[in-house]
Amino acid sequence: MEAGPQEIDERFAGGLDSSVWTPAYLPAWSSRHAAAATYVVDADGLHLSIPADQPLWCPDLHDGPLRVSAVQSGNWSGPVGSTRGQQPFVEGLVVAEAQPTQWGFTPHHGHIEVECRATIPPRSMFSAWMVGLEDQPERCGEICLVEVFGNSVVRGADGVTVALGRGIHRFRDPALTEEFSADRFPLDVSQLHRYAVDWKPGRVDFFVDDVHTMSAAQAPDYPMELIIGVFDFPDRAEVAESVPPVPELVVSRVLGRRL
Repeated sequence: MEAGPQEIDERFAGGLDSSVWTPAYLPAWSSRHAAAATYVVDADGLHLSIPADQPLWCPDLHDGPLRVSAVQSGNWSGPVGSTRGQQPFVEGLVVAEAQPTQWGFTPHHGHIEVECRATIPPRSMFSAWMVGLEDQPERCGEICLVEVFGNSVVRGADGVTVALGRGIHRFRDPALTEEFSADRFPLDVSQLHRYAVDWKPGRVDFFVDDVHTMSAAQAPDYPMELIIGVFDFPDRAEVAESVPPVPELVVSRVLGRRL
């Protein structure tokens, strides 16, 4: 499978570029309509949010209620009824709606950076990650730039800290090992920050605002796409909420360049 553009400098001027971004989360397993993101684009960038009336994502398939607003820089699937698709999350998934092949930004090594800020209640999270295109099932590894859960946010006299998730997820790639960390880090995710990786053959370095936070002495060796999203887990609410808070992720820039 031939990949697409290797570089990007996206500031979302003029709206969401449909030649680059699919505004639906893994739509092959449901449909583009059922998996559609709630979003607007304005002078601050791309706003992904989850209002109270947004339907559950794959409610008959996903283990536990989940709502998602996400965009992804690649999309494809096999025909309806086949098992060929991206990031299958349970055994035996089959394609419900065939997806045309679209490669908006699918690099193979490089510097990838997402500048964003997030409002995440305790039951929600946001993330940005690169994942293999899965044109071959084993080409499925993940480089997670950032993953932060709202219940990890701690505000204290010395500032705000979070459990900063980043690293490598192996999934079904036999060439990789699981290498993911979520240690505490001084970070106020409600403010703009730049989450980045330098992805080279055999090595990935992770950064927040140019501060090096982690290295992995391994790396996926195939084209990958970028997924950026905000997630809500309704069953994780500690108390019943008559008006649930609205999780929101504001993405001001996506940068991808060759090293």
